[in-house]
Amino acid sequence: MRLWIPSFLILSATVATQAFADSPGGAGGQAPSAHSGAEIYRHVCQACHMADGKGGTGSATVPALYANQHLASLPWTLVTVLNGRGGMPWFNGQLTPDEITSVVNYVRTNFGNQYRDKATPELVKQMAGPVQVDDH
Repeated sequence: MRLWIPSFLILSATVATQAFADSPGGAGGQAPSAHSGAEIYRHVCQACHMADGKGGTGSATVPALYANQHLASLPWTLVTVLNGRGGMPWFNGQLTPDEITSVVNYVRTNFGNQYRDKATPELVKQMAGPVQVDDH
């Protein structure tokens, strides 16, 4: 099955990687592996989910992360970030396991969420499976 991802989402992920490269300690075009969840959210997620995590509507509906009960399930949250959901792209292979861990833990403890069980890089690696490849 072929997955269509709007070009603005791909551009958002590309810009995020470039922004990381320009950050202190950036890896010259390659996303560094140690950024806070807040930084990753700002560079990767905020363009769609908004600075306040409340999502939005317009040409598409972007779900709110603010007080989102779906986030209570750590596995659901990791699967969503790793594999995408609806119009959201996957981040398996786009972000490192450490970065996914950081941003998932950040979102689940901010924006009105207080879910305290933590993702770990090891759990992310176990759940990740093969990296998805866009074949077009």
